[in-house]
Amino acid sequence: MEFDHAGIATDDRDALIDQYEAILNASVAHEERFGELRVAFLDLGNGYFELLEPTADAEGPIPNFLDGHGGGVHHLALRTDDIGDALDRARAAGVDLVDEEPRPGAWGHEVAFLHPESTGGVLIEFVEH
Repeated sequence: MEFDHAGIATDDRDALIDQYEAILNASVAHEERFGELRVAFLDLGNGYFELLEPTADAEGPIPNFLDGHGGGVHHLALRTDDIGDALDRARAAGVDLVDEEPRPGAWGHEVAFLHPESTGGVLIEFVEH
C-alpha cells in the first residue's frame, strides 16, 4: 500500500483550492459532484489533497465533521491493488470496519473505511483505482 490522499473537509472548497495552488504549487487534477459533496483532488506529485465541501442542506459525515470540528483533515487514504484483501487483513487484525464491503467512491474508485476507534483515532480509507 502507499499514500493516495488526505481528505480535507471544508466549507469553502474554491478558496482552499486557490490557497493550496498558491502555497503548494498544486493543480486541480479532478473535480466532481459526488452525492451531496463538491470534491476536488489537488495533485501534490506524490498523492492528492481531496477537498470535500458539502452542498447546501447536505447531511452526512462531512457536514457532521464540519459542525463538530470545523475544517481540516477528515481522513487519510491508502491505495491498494486489492481492496478485498486489504479489508480481509484489517478484519484479521481485529480492526472494526465502517464498510464491510467496498463501495463506489469519488473519481470512480472503490473505497472502504476503517473505524478510527480501531486505528488510533485516524479514519483510514482504502482506495482501489
